[in-house]
Formats: sequence, structure tokens, C-alpha cells
Amino acid sequence: MKTKKIDQDTVNVVTLGCSKNLVDSENIITQLNHNDFAVQHNSNELADIIIVNTCGFIDLAKEESINTILAYAEEKKEGNIEKLYVTGCLSQRYKDDLEKEIPEVDAYFGTMELPGLMATLEADYKHELIGERDISTPRHYAYLKISEGCNRKCSFCAIPLMRGGHVSKTIEALVDEAKNLVKIGVKEVMLIAQELTYYGLDIYKKRALAELLQALNDVEGLEWIRLHYAYPSKFPKDVINAIATLPHVNNYLDIPLQHASDSVLKRMKRQITVAETRSLIQELRNKVDHIAIRTTMLVGFPGETEEEFQELCDFVKEMRFDRLGVFRYSHEENTSAHELKDDVPDEVKIDRSNRLMEIQRDISFQLNQEKIGQHCKVLIDRKEGQYFIGRTEYDSVEVDNEVLIDATAHFVRIGDFVDCKITDAEEYDLYAEPVA
Repeated sequence: MKTKKIDQDTVNVVTLGCSKNLVDSENIITQLNHNDFAVQHNSNELADIIIVNTCGFIDLAKEESINTILAYAEEKKEGNIEKLYVTGCLSQRYKDDLEKEIPEVDAYFGTMELPGLMATLEADYKHELIGERDISTPRHYAYLKISEGCNRKCSFCAIPLMRGGHVSKTIEALVDEAKNLVKIGVKEVMLIAQELTYYGLDIYKKRALAELLQALNDVEGLEWIRLHYAYPSKFPKDVINAIATLPHVNNYLDIPLQHASDSVLKRMKRQITVAETRSLIQELRNKVDHIAIRTTMLVGFPGETEEEFQELCDFVKEMRFDRLGVFRYSHEENTSAHELKDDVPDEVKIDRSNRLMEIQRDISFQLNQEKIGQHCKVLIDRKEGQYFIGRTEYDSVEVDNEVLIDATAHFVRIGDFVDCKITDAEEYDLYAEPVA
């Protein structure tokens, strides 16, 4: 796995899982940097100290986390590293079991135990750094975590077991964090949480996402604000108005729907019907010009029949989502769905996932073909091979369409916004050329 030992007194933070984990790792790295550690992130080299920030969301994520821990435990046995620490969701959820099964780890920490990790490293936990982060993304975009935990009771989800109940950050703290990000060159922030629309209920006694968007919209130098992970049930209508009217809030919404069969939604405890979901999507499209809607669907939930799956397929065909991802159900202990029989065979889950993505692939191709000849604003993320690669406001990092500009014919700068004309399109890529 890792082969080369680097200088003494170094730390390698290894991040697994989602963007929320990435923010946690960035906070760890920030604290270590201000304690004069030499820190690397996801390095291919070894260090004296390894910190693995784990994911425990579904079986595949847990397997990756455990295999990573075991690989570093073997490096420690061979004397290639001195200390091995594990933090994050898997550690939060299975700490006692992990301590018994992998004793080579020097200490395990949960998702909210950064001060304890710092103390173990004989480092000061610097409270004054809260709101400041050494980001690991390209300098022009960053994630902004607006809350921690989740109060929802979806039957399939183990996140509340690992992250606890919902805790919002204040609007003032988030505005300060956004201003600090702008100072280091960030132009786009992606708002993330376990559940965005619950924001504010704990500290303001009301849903306050729209107020937060207004405050962030007023941050000078912040060009794009993108919303990820919004819950559809009782969706706050003032957020729709905020997306429609605030100039720096992207016409983009990531709203995981999970399914489109009433019977499955009921077993999932999603607190919404298909009719209510359809009405919400139509309202979003009616009130927000050209909004791009990303969603996620879950196939293979216990008891999912072919007929229920076909309801999902028909709904996806009808709604023609701009972006769609698919998860296969993972039978998670201590969730209420674990009491149900995991009766959809793995091969059926895989087949349904593939069939649904084939439907979406056709939809994405058709929607992209309609974009040929259109002009759009593109944020340039990187150069790869012969192309500069960027995104429109309708596309988020890693999960959505990318815009490719031929670097042999055009020059653009990474981190800049560029006006472009779409010249060609594939299922998940757009080709463009800059326009004066």
C-alpha cells in the first residue's frame, strides 16, 4: 500500500468518505499546522503518525475503512510508522469492537473528539481557530458545513448513530467562516450538512436556511453558493424564493429523494408521498429559472418488489432529473430497517442500480444535447491532459457534468470564471470554447 518513509515528525491525515469527513480532516490539519506539525493529506508516503478519518455509512465504506486501518496497522508492526490513530464515523460507531479487533491502533476517537485527539498528540486545541480552515480542495472552492448530526429517523440510515442529533452553527459563525475562505481565494462554497433544511431549528426555533443564504449572499467576493443534501419533506418554501432571487445562490439543488413508491417511502420512514414529491419538484421548476436538480435513489430496500422498482423507474423518466445517483441498500445494524428481512438479493440490487442508471444516462444525454449552442459561465477547476476542465453553476464537484475546453486551442486560468459556448455534448461531459 505505502512504501516510502518520509522525514521525522510528520503526520499523514488519510480521509475516507464524504465531503463532511473532508471538512473534519481539514479542521484536524488546521489544528496540527498551528501546533507546528509537518502535515500531509492523503499522501502516498508514510509518516511518523497516521490519522485515519473513517467512514461507516454503508458496507462498502466500512470495508474500505477497515482495510485501510489494517494496512497501516501492518506498517506499524513492521516499524514503518510510529503511531496510528483512528477517528471518524466508523470509530464513533464501532469503537469497542475495533479496539478488540485491531489493538495495534494507539487510540480511537469519535466524530466530535478533536480536542481529545489533539491532547493525545500533546498539541494544544486552539479554540481561536474555529471558523478557520486550511482547505485541501483547489483554492477557488470549498465546502461549508452548516450543521452537524441529524434528527431525522429514516429507517435505513445510520448517520444519527455516528453523528448524533442536529446541531446548527450560528449564522454569524458561518458568515465569518465564509469571509475567511474568501480571503484565501475561495469563490464558491458548497453548503453541506446531514440535512440542510433543518438548519436553525435548534438555535433559532425556526428553519433559518433562507436567512443564512441571504447573509452569505452578501459576503463580498463569494460568487457561487451551492446547496447539498436537502430533505424533501416539509421543504421550506422561503428557500425556493432565496434560490430564485439571490444572485450568488446557484440555481442548483441536491435533494435526495431515495424512492418514488409510496409503499417503499413509508417503510423508509421518509415522511413524504410521491404526490408531494412531484408537487415540490414542479414548484421548484416553476419558480426557479433553469434550476438543476440532483437527487439520489436507493434500490433494493427490504421488500422492494419489481413493481415498486418500476414505479421508481417511471418517476425518473417522468421527472427527467438533471443529475441522479444510485445507492444499493446496505443492511445497517441498529437502524429500524434492520428489523426487516434483507430479502432483495445482491444481484438484483446490482441489476436494478444498473437499469436505473441506464435510464438516467439517456436522460442526461438528451438534456446535454439541448445545451449545444448555448452560452454559459464556467468555473475552471483544473487542467487534465489536453483539456481545461470546469463546471457551470448547474454542476457540483466530482458528482456532476464537467465542461471540457481544448487546451491546445485555448488558454484559460484555473480558478477563473470564463464565458463559454457549448459546442458538443456527451452523457456526462460538455465540450465548449471560450467566447469574448
